[in-house]
Amino acid sequence: MKQANSEIPALHEMFREAFKIGAAVSTGIIAAQGPFIARHYNSITAENEMKPALVQPEEGEFTFEAADGIFEFAESHGIGVRGHTLLWHNQTGDWMFRDAEGGTCSREQLLARLQTHINTVVGRYRGRAYAWDVVNEAIEDKTDQYLRDTRWLEIIGEDYLRQAFEMAHQADPDALLFYNDYNETDPVKSGKIYKLVRSLLDQNTPIHGIGMQAHWNIYGPSIGEIRSALELYASLGVRIHITELDLSMFRFEDKRTDLKAPTDEMLKLQEERYAEIFALLLEYRNAIDSVTFWGVADDYTWLDGFPVRGRKNWPFLFDEHRQPKASFGRLADLAASK
Repeated sequence: MKQANSEIPALHEMFREAFKIGAAVSTGIIAAQGPFIARHYNSITAENEMKPALVQPEEGEFTFEAADGIFEFAESHGIGVRGHTLLWHNQTGDWMFRDAEGGTCSREQLLARLQTHINTVVGRYRGRAYAWDVVNEAIEDKTDQYLRDTRWLEIIGEDYLRQAFEMAHQADPDALLFYNDYNETDPVKSGKIYKLVRSLLDQNTPIHGIGMQAHWNIYGPSIGEIRSALELYASLGVRIHITELDLSMFRFEDKRTDLKAPTDEMLKLQEERYAEIFALLLEYRNAIDSVTFWGVADDYTWLDGFPVRGRKNWPFLFDEHRQPKASFGRLADLAASK
């Protein structure tokens, strides 16, 4: 028989001496699962509702209702908030990059718009968000290219990165500011992330940490690869946040659509993976402040339908009924042994 949630330890309490435990949420998920979220997580991140296109869909038209709701829920339950995200090449209104005639705007105009966006958003939640993902996914995955080709880079130049962090720091001097990216354990890409953050630090840019998204799966990356990335980033003297953790049941290239539930083998692999990953994260607790899952439980995950349409996934510690999986029990045992 499954244990009732009231009979198990709260997830965030299990790791209270090491780091915050977070979840990505929406206002809809909060409405449906608020008590569950408040019991198990002491940090939350807006999955989509604070991204640029949703907060400022048209120039000067800010829509804060959803974001305000997330902050109000968090503050009423003593939960921290990670702001996500201020600058990204996706989910940003096309107006940001256009002039009055519909052509490409000038560098000065784009910098002014970025300043207004960051001042308005970060300023509204000044002193209320403990951290911000300032820049998201600016590094190119291809081996022979450093920065991703984006409108930000095209119009402003490489210093858009430094400018964004300086603007965010001015808007809230006490918030921790992060560069956030995926494939962060790949040796080539991790080297480029290191290069970027090293460059920003050398320019006295107010960047305080690296966000490792950690969209991993039950087969990889290896613990050795994760350890190497942690070592590399920690050597910069910055903080590390695990920002978007989930363990897909499928390799990225696996296109199967026939599974209606995870197999026993998949669940066992997931249990083993979560245990070894958290054992590693606990080793680096002096550098890691926060570990955020990109969701709450298996009833909803962005991996449902990605990268294979119509396919269900089960990447979390809690199942579709928000009951603890064997993975949860392994982490409870791990935390109790430390």
